[in-house]
Amino acid sequence: MARNVAQQLIHSHLTQGQAAPGESIGLTVDQTLCQDATGTLVMLTLEAMGLDRVKTEVSAQYVDHNLIQEDHKNPDDHAYLRQAAQRFGVWFSRPGNGISHPLHMQRFAIPGKVLIGSDSHTCANGCMGMLAMGAGGADVAMAMAGNPVYINMPNIWGIELTGHLPDWVSAKDVILTLLQRHGVSGGVGKVLEYYGPGVATLSMDDRHVIANMGAELGATASVFPSDDVTRRYLGSVNRADQWVELRADKGCDYDEHEHIDLSKVEPMIAKPSSPGNVVPVREVVGEPIGQAYIGSSANPGYRDYAVAAEMVKHRRVPSSVSFDINPSSRDVLQQLSDDKHLSHLISGGARLHQAGCNGCIGMGQAPATKTNSLRTTPRNFPGRSGTADDRVWLCSPETATASALAGEITDPRSMDMAYPTFDVPRNLDVETTAFDAPVEGVIPTAIERGPNIAPLPDSEPVGDTLDIPVLLKVGDDVSTDEILPAGAEVLPYRSNIPKIAEYTYHAVDPDYVQRAMQHKSEGGHAIVGGANYGQGSSREHAALAPRYLGLQAVIARSFARIHFQNLVNFGVLPLVCANDEDHQTLQDAKRIELTDVREAIAQQKPLKARIDGTDNVIELDLSLSQRQRDILLAGGIVPWARQQ
Repeated sequence: MARNVAQQLIHSHLTQGQAAPGESIGLTVDQTLCQDATGTLVMLTLEAMGLDRVKTEVSAQYVDHNLIQEDHKNPDDHAYLRQAAQRFGVWFSRPGNGISHPLHMQRFAIPGKVLIGSDSHTCANGCMGMLAMGAGGADVAMAMAGNPVYINMPNIWGIELTGHLPDWVSAKDVILTLLQRHGVSGGVGKVLEYYGPGVATLSMDDRHVIANMGAELGATASVFPSDDVTRRYLGSVNRADQWVELRADKGCDYDEHEHIDLSKVEPMIAKPSSPGNVVPVREVVGEPIGQAYIGSSANPGYRDYAVAAEMVKHRRVPSSVSFDINPSSRDVLQQLSDDKHLSHLISGGARLHQAGCNGCIGMGQAPATKTNSLRTTPRNFPGRSGTADDRVWLCSPETATASALAGEITDPRSMDMAYPTFDVPRNLDVETTAFDAPVEGVIPTAIERGPNIAPLPDSEPVGDTLDIPVLLKVGDDVSTDEILPAGAEVLPYRSNIPKIAEYTYHAVDPDYVQRAMQHKSEGGHAIVGGANYGQGSSREHAALAPRYLGLQAVIARSFARIHFQNLVNFGVLPLVCANDEDHQTLQDAKRIELTDVREAIAQQKPLKARIDGTDNVIELDLSLSQRQRDILLAGGIVPWARQQ
């Protein structure tokens, strides 16, 4: 049977289930990735499970998100993660090394492997011919303990690329074009597989950009073939012996089809405040800007900084614009320095920051109030930058730099200069000494915790009857950033669930936490949402913090994949209301009563919800795999794992 690349990856790792669309399947996991904003909960989960050593081929812990050290909280967590990595046999990347996804691509990614990570942009490593997927931290911990990862078998969406990108157009414009066509939920339940003659014209950095932002389409993963470009890249990072060719079989097919002629792609930009709000740059030229930001996991490559450096060479950004350069890694920073590109950026007026995620996750570089900020980051959800009423636009390095020089949004094709040319280093000076390698044997010593690190809170299994108030009603495409904000104020409490829970839905409804705590001892509460509830980050805090506040059920039109599983993992009912009339009834409801809950979970039945104590009853879908049902009945994945 002829198979595409995604099908080859899935079938070679299939351990449970049938690979039929929509069916629950279990896949062997070769590698895992954690970052520090989610990694502490992963390590706390491993401790709670009593694990001795990880069972994967490679597991790596990166410190790249919470780098600001204004007090003890972040450095305490860094120290905890380093000790936990040593304890469990995990590679540790220290603060300042850089962003997890490009670092993992350089050091550990191998074609043909399955990688899951506690970060939604783990899918970036699909550029290497891997099946790379974001997941909640609890699922990553289970994989580190040697268990499969469970997903619903996705549709494979074949995206044929032809042609060659023209000058002033780059990979960011390709993925923005796809977002313009299909929006932030267009990839839900799908793996995006890129094929066709245009693929060979894209460098590994280009592929990384495109695969990274598959997360913004809601896709399970993005996959590129492992070809000559992959082989040359692995040779450049001294891993030529790890190359494996991986191409779609002749005669294979895809569940869905799309085509992009690269030669016809133009500069694109996502307007505030959604990655799906995309228009051609030419339609918004002239908008004044106050910031241009180069970097992040979405544009982490040497070329992304080098093209900006060549554009500002012998020029200077006006004082009205903050030109922020966020290096993706020490290696890239060193290369830019060696090649004089760093000098061009600095003399051009750039503000240089440490290697890491930084402003992408709201850790510094916040824009001024009501000021347009052009960024090469993957997301522009409201307030994510750290400024409550921000106006963040997503674009390519070319568009961001051209606009920085002009002080207003500018189509880079209008610049009075030739498209920059430069040599990309053939051999990347990868600094392996910056990683702490796993220590042989089990390290039995206790792991020290700072005062801000708290154990995972316990939760009781769901009851058979829930008579609870509906405390919050929200619309479509609510992101995990809106449920639980990122940023320098909130994320330092990621290891302290009672404290971070105080910020739940803070920007949406400042009184929600107080109301939730009032009802917590009375049986909890419910939330009603719209379509694509929980899109965005994989942070399980967005499920765990509301659960700590007494959340028992979320009723939505549909859920984002990772957040759905995170709700299950922490014992929250993810209920679907597909009927328009019933959903409107829920929007008006003040209280619901759910009966025979445990029986419905165990027997895969719909749940019936009585509205406000009346005879008005609506039916809610609870479509779960057997494993998910068992987890819910146990009260969450940690008590379920203990039972196993």
